[in-house]
Amino acid sequence: MRLVVDLNKCQGYAQCAFLAPDVFAMHGEESLVYNPRAEEELREKLAHAVAACPVQAITAEGPAGPGHTPGEPGQERSDGR
Repeated sequence: MRLVVDLNKCQGYAQCAFLAPDVFAMHGEESLVYNPRAEEELREKLAHAVAACPVQAITAEGPAGPGHTPGEPGQERSDGR
């Protein structure tokens, strides 16, 4: 699974790091570090992290292709509302 974080949009709210700590971590108070090639076993956690981003800075691409949230094959990505 491939993850992309728009670091220009990211505001350091750290919701992703809280929900998927195996993939996302805060370095200092505002810098996000992450693994762009997450393991498939983390699909559910990543779906929650993508949906929880308040500024929608995270996108995930997996077997369902670009524009789909992990764990929801065949559905368009939601803005988490």
